[in-house]
Amino acid sequence: MAHAMQGLISVSPTAQKFSKAAWQSKFRSSGWMSLGKGRLNTKRRGWNGVSVMSEMDNSPVVVNSDGAELAEVAAPAGNGIAVAMPVSSVESGLIEVDTVSELELKENGFRSTRRTKLVCTIGPASCEFEQLEALAMGGMNVARLNMCHGTREWHRNVIRNVRKMNEEKGYAVAIMMDTEGSEIHMGDLGGAASAKAEDGEVWTFTVRPFTRPLPAHTIQVNYDGFAEDVEIGDELVVDGGMVRFEVVEKLGPDVKCHCTDPGLLLPRANLTFWRQGKLVRERNAMLPTVSSKDWLDIDFGIAEGVDFIAISFVKSAEVIKHLKSYIAARCRDGDIGIIAKIESSDSINCLDEIIRTSDGAMVARGDLGAQIPLEQVPSVQQRIVQLCRQLNKPVIVASQLLESMIEYPTPTRAEVADVSEAVKQRADALMLSGESAMGQYPEKALAVLRTVSIRIERWWREEKKYELMNLPDIASSVTDSISEEICNSTAKLANKLEVDAIFVYTKQGHMASLVSRCRPDCPIFAFTSSTTIRRRLNLQWGLIPFRLNFSGDMESNLNRTFALLKARGMINPGDLVIAVSDMLQSIQVMNVP
Repeated sequence: MAHAMQGLISVSPTAQKFSKAAWQSKFRSSGWMSLGKGRLNTKRRGWNGVSVMSEMDNSPVVVNSDGAELAEVAAPAGNGIAVAMPVSSVESGLIEVDTVSELELKENGFRSTRRTKLVCTIGPASCEFEQLEALAMGGMNVARLNMCHGTREWHRNVIRNVRKMNEEKGYAVAIMMDTEGSEIHMGDLGGAASAKAEDGEVWTFTVRPFTRPLPAHTIQVNYDGFAEDVEIGDELVVDGGMVRFEVVEKLGPDVKCHCTDPGLLLPRANLTFWRQGKLVRERNAMLPTVSSKDWLDIDFGIAEGVDFIAISFVKSAEVIKHLKSYIAARCRDGDIGIIAKIESSDSINCLDEIIRTSDGAMVARGDLGAQIPLEQVPSVQQRIVQLCRQLNKPVIVASQLLESMIEYPTPTRAEVADVSEAVKQRADALMLSGESAMGQYPEKALAVLRTVSIRIERWWREEKKYELMNLPDIASSVTDSISEEICNSTAKLANKLEVDAIFVYTKQGHMASLVSRCRPDCPIFAFTSSTTIRRRLNLQWGLIPFRLNFSGDMESNLNRTFALLKARGMINPGDLVIAVSDMLQSIQVMNVP
């Protein structure tokens, strides 16, 4: 007689027979799946499981509580016994996919899935577990930690909350740590969240250390040579132009400044100087890109296993090379991506080399707009996005996307147009800064990015605006060249045949990124056995990363994948897919059986 124990269901070919409908009626709420084609017969046994007995007139399959076939299982042994696992074990233990992506596919189908990824800066407004979960449910793909603010212990708690959320709720949110950099910054405003500078007020910028509360209208500066470098008449620009001052007097370590453009002062805001209409660069020429504090923060990020480290104010590719060597020597698997922040004129002068050396780039438009003329920012942004795509590096468009939503529940129409332009440029990701870190409406701001992205992407597909961007060859070996050509051909074929999805089986993620680079007109299912690679792929355009253990047998992988995805309602029989793999360099086109 069949019996259940330890969460297993035994199946015997001998017993009374029931129809599928009868089985559904008896065990719809049991939480178990049964085996067998043909007529099912069941019997309740014990407190911890269900005995399911079946006449197996064909090879057995896993069936859900609605009687639908889910996945094939091993045929019974000579004694007629086969074994099944509970629903949660069969589904979740074999394949992992982001909860939001799964819901989008089920509710809206392949064509309505969002391709543009979303990065949220985590701060006081978004650091609790429930707040992080709300952002993840709203579409957050990457959580950014700004090391300009907060203690390492605070950041450690956020990291652990994100990891816990991923494990318990089924997300794949990656973590990006953003270094402070060694450019000139304001202090922390004596602990205040912000300060308002009014037109005509006189403020004192000083390098003096203070053990007591700061005097009124006083701001500390982190650069010891500040008072020596600045001259009377210089323009002091705060946070890319959010507030402006004119230097009117120098008194030892103190610099008196007259507010010419009022605005909100935030802790650790970046400072730049302009003299006779030109940026003064000599003041920080000797400052290193990576400060002593940055190195301590980098050690912290390595120890905590962050997925990306963003380096501020990169001046040359040598900094990236040095940091990669440092991480490789201290990180066991070396799976931390280095994102170069393009936010200075030095970065623009070495752009090609910096991007080639890095694992991705961020267009930090706030600080960049303080170092180059404002009217040049849009063209520079487009240049960076295009170059990153050509070199197969993910690119994030950041800074002031929805700045007004720090205080207001709806964005300006100009901000929506700005977001739309970044989506049309096919940037990999958009980033919220203060909007999600300290704003009053972080979830609403994220919802705006998500809905605008989806709408513009749909418009792009409806207009059949397939891009004819010339993608240069980037392969460094014959094998890589073959992979590159396969991925290029896959994207073209997917657009021509209007396939429902592209399946990519990849160990390190490289082939998935090559397909993403082509920006095909369908979602890309990226299957990898590595949890770390899966999170890193969550930054790249169009990729829906799955964790799945697979073999070198492509046919076996496909059959297993089809069964598992059909079980979750993510694909349907008849769907047209193209499959490629970095293990077997070929293209396969097929309908889901």
